[in-house]
Amino acid sequence: MSEIPVTGVYIHHCINGSVDSVEIAEITSYASGLPGVVILGNSAVLPPVDKLYFTRLIREKRIKRLILAGDKPGEVKPFFADVMVRAGLNQHDLIVTSFHEFDLRRKTDTGLAKRLLNSAIMGTSVEQAGHFGEGGFIEDTLVIGGGIAGIQASLEIANSNHKVYLLERTGTIGGHMAMFDKTFPTLDCAACILTPKMVEIGQHPNIRLMTLCEVLNVTGNPGNFEVKILQKARRVDLSTCIGCGICSEKCPGKAASEFDNKTTLRKSIYIPFPQAVPNKYLIDPESCIYLKDGKCGTCVKVCPAGAVHLDETDKEITIRVGNIVVATGFQPFDARKDQRFGYGKFPNVVTSLEFERLVNASGPTGGNITLRTTDKKGNRIFTAEGKTPGSVALIHCIGSRDVNYHKYCSKVCCMYSLKLAHLIREKLPTAEISEYYIDIRAFGKGYEEFYERIREEGIHFIRGKTAKIEEKDGMLMLRSEDLINKKLVEQTVDMVILAVGLEPRDDARKLADMLGIPTDEEGWFTEGDYHIDQTGTIRGGIAVAGTCQGPRDIPDSVAQASAAAASVIRNILNRKIRLTARDQLVKMDKK
Repeated sequence: MSEIPVTGVYIHHCINGSVDSVEIAEITSYASGLPGVVILGNSAVLPPVDKLYFTRLIREKRIKRLILAGDKPGEVKPFFADVMVRAGLNQHDLIVTSFHEFDLRRKTDTGLAKRLLNSAIMGTSVEQAGHFGEGGFIEDTLVIGGGIAGIQASLEIANSNHKVYLLERTGTIGGHMAMFDKTFPTLDCAACILTPKMVEIGQHPNIRLMTLCEVLNVTGNPGNFEVKILQKARRVDLSTCIGCGICSEKCPGKAASEFDNKTTLRKSIYIPFPQAVPNKYLIDPESCIYLKDGKCGTCVKVCPAGAVHLDETDKEITIRVGNIVVATGFQPFDARKDQRFGYGKFPNVVTSLEFERLVNASGPTGGNITLRTTDKKGNRIFTAEGKTPGSVALIHCIGSRDVNYHKYCSKVCCMYSLKLAHLIREKLPTAEISEYYIDIRAFGKGYEEFYERIREEGIHFIRGKTAKIEEKDGMLMLRSEDLINKKLVEQTVDMVILAVGLEPRDDARKLADMLGIPTDEEGWFTEGDYHIDQTGTIRGGIAVAGTCQGPRDIPDSVAQASAAAASVIRNILNRKIRLTARDQLVKMDKK
C-alpha cells in the first residue's frame, strides 16, 4: 500500500473577545485524531513568528502538505508559504480553509467547521450542484423590504407570473426614495419615478403586500423555507377604510413625522404621506391617547365607515416560500454621535434627509427653504412662515471616511450634496452657498458633468475637514481647513446641512442570523462573491439587493434588484436551487 501523505494543520483564529465562537480546542482535538494529521498549533498559543521553528517542525514530522484553517487564515498564508519553500516543499501543497467564508462563527457551527476541515484534509470539495427534495419545491418568493430595490425585485418576479410576498416594516412601501425631491444627476422628480411602481405593487394580482410586518424566524432549506412573521396591529381595517381623513382631522394626539424626518408633527392616526401604498390610515401606538391611558377614542366615534378598531392586537403569520430576497436598505448615520457639529443642539444644523423634506413640495413648508422655529409647546419644527436663510453651508462625509465611525465611503453623499446645492440655488438665487468636502467622488455616468454644472452655478467649494460648529450672535460659525489655499477659515452662516453617510440597519445582524447568512465587519449583508455573484449569498435561495449589501445609489440598487429577481426566476423555472458550499456542509452534517 502507498504511504498516506502526512498533513499538517495550523489554525489561525481570532475570537476578539467573543464568547460565542467555534470551539477551537474541540476542532483541534478532532483533527488530531484523523489518520496522517499533525497539529502544528494555533495562533492563540503559537503565533506565526519563528519561521525557523516551523520549518524544522515540518521536516521532523515529515509533513508533505499544510492546511491553514480558521476565520481568516489567508492573513498568515505568506508566512507559511515561505516556510514551505524553506522546508523544500511545493507552495501548491499549502491549502487555505476559511471558516469566515462559510459563516462559521458561533459555537453551534463547530460541527460544520469540523466537517469543512475534514473535507480539506481528505482532499474533497464541498462545492456541488444539487437541490433539496424535502417537502418539495415552492414557487412563491418572499421579498423583505419595500424600498426601491424591494419594489423592483417584486415587480420583476410577479410580472413573470409568480407569486410574491412583499414584506415592509412600516405602514407604506417607498423607502427612502419616497422622501427625496429630485434624483441626481438628471434632476428627475423622484416621486414621478417611484409612485407609479408603488401603485403597480398595490394593484398587482401576484403580489401580496404585507405592511407593518417583521420577520421572527426562518427555518427550512433552499426551495422550501418556512418564515414566521409578526404582523403589527394597524388598528384600521384596510378593507373598509375609505381614506376620508376625518379621523385624523379630529384626532388630538400628535407625534413627530417619521416620513418628514421629524421636521414637523403628524396626528396619531395618519397616512405616512399622500401617495402612500396602501393609501389607508394607521394608528401610532406610542402617541395614541387611548392606547396610553384608555381615554379618548375620538377616531372610533367620527369614522363614517367604522374602520377603526383600537383594541386590535398583533398577530403571527407563517408562510412558505422557495426563495427569499433581502432588500432591507440602510439607515442614515446619527449625526448626534459627532458632537463637533452641534446637531440636536443648534436648531438650524440639519441633516441631508431633513433638508430633502424641506425642499420637497409635499414637505412641511411646501418646498420653501426656511429656518427652524419653535411652536407653543416647545417643539422645533419647520413652517412655511419661517425666516429664509441668506447663507447655507453643506458639510460632506459626516460619519463616513472617519476612523471614529465608518471608514468606508458612503458613495452617494458627494452627489446628493451637489444636488441639494443646486436646489438651494434654484429656490434662493441670492443665497451664499458653500460646500465643504474632502474629495469630490463623482464616479457614475454623467456625474462628473453634473459636478461641473454645479461649479458654474456660483457655489463655493472649500476642500478640507470641518473642525467645529459654534453659535455666534444667533448664527452658526464654521471652523475649517482650506487645503487649496493652505489656511484655516471661519465662516458664519444661517443654516448648515450635514451630509450624513449610510450605515447598516440596527437589526441587520439579527435578520442575518435568522437567514443563516453573514454580515461584514460594518454590518452590511455579505454577497456570495464580490466579483461574480453580487446578489447571491452563502445560502442557496437567499439573495440580497440594494443598499442592505453596501452603500449604492438608486440606479445601482435597481440593477441589483433586477439581477436578484432573475436568479429567483431561474430557480423557479428549473424547480431546483444550486446549493452553495455551506448548504452542502449542512446537508453532509445531517447525514
